Amino acid sequence: MKVTLLGAGAWGTAMAVQASKHLQEGDVCLWSRNSEQASAMNKTGENQSYLPGVTLPKSLLLETTFADAIGRLSSDDLLVIATPMSGLSETIAKVLDLAKHPLNIVWLCKGLEPNTALLPHQVVEREDRLHSHGLKHTYGALSGPSFAREVGEGMPCALTVASASGNLCSIVQIAFHQGNMRIYASDDLIGVELGGAVKNVLAIAAGIGDGLDLGLNARAAVLTRGLAEMMRLVKAAGGKPETCMGLTGAGDLILTATGDLSRNRRVGLLLADGKSLPEILQGLGHVAEGVLCASEVGKLATRLGVEMPITAMMGEVLSGKLSAQEAVKKLMGRDPKIET
Repeated sequence: MKVTLLGAGAWGTAMAVQASKHLQEGDVCLWSRNSEQASAMNKTGENQSYLPGVTLPKSLLLETTFADAIGRLSSDDLLVIATPMSGLSETIAKVLDLAKHPLNIVWLCKGLEPNTALLPHQVVEREDRLHSHGLKHTYGALSGPSFAREVGEGMPCALTVASASGNLCSIVQIAFHQGNMRIYASDDLIGVELGGAVKNVLAIAAGIGDGLDLGLNARAAVLTRGLAEMMRLVKAAGGKPETCMGLTGAGDLILTATGDLSRNRRVGLLLADGKSLPEILQGLGHVAEGVLCASEVGKLATRLGVEMPITAMMGEVLSGKLSAQEAVKKLMGRDPKIET
């Protein structure tokens, strides 16, 4: 079995390391759009730009030619798109134009597409209509509570693959369910994807609360009521609310809202400290998906008629309409409700 991962960022690199642990030499390929980065990785044996200190297996194949990275795969192999959400549309379109036979494709990105508020699978379905050339590819999302560094270092992790295709889920499990990593299967693609999008926005809110020293009670309230918002949105979008109680909902929310490696939580902490958003993003050096998709989650909620006050406040803070302190006051000043 061969696996190709498109995108040599931290997460793509970590998952390439994971697959390489049990597959044969040359079976796992990591594609980088940057030939200088790939050359440096070959020379140093690590991805110093995105995952320094994690040794790359000697069996891992590094590739810079996109067509070659795709062309090595058969219909029994696996293609993993490890780009940010903003790069999904362009990447999947290029893949589909190059494909000569049906492929098994999963994506690792979390969020909604900028300007359209489409979920990842909806973006893929749109591009599939334009570029599939009659081929029947299988698709899915691989998501869950995971920091790339910990996965790269071989620490325990559990993820969920979601797809309408049971065969695709099995292929993903064969590729990654080994040693320190467990892969669970689900058919709720909507629930898994929305959990991954909303939790990033809520992690920013939790970071703001921690940065303002509002206490652990406040953090618990944000996570719990935020989870209720997530469940309402998933149900309205056609997913299963109970998915939000699993790895890709509550699990990923807890990790991203409390873990020190979380970029989204870091954004909230710095906003509470009075830093401007451009200044924060420049200092991060990596994508914080919650910043990019907060307004899109709000658009989707409005379109579906779902009330999401915490998410709405984060959209206003990130757009500069409210300060962190003003958002807290507005949330605490809302009328009493029945908990559901």
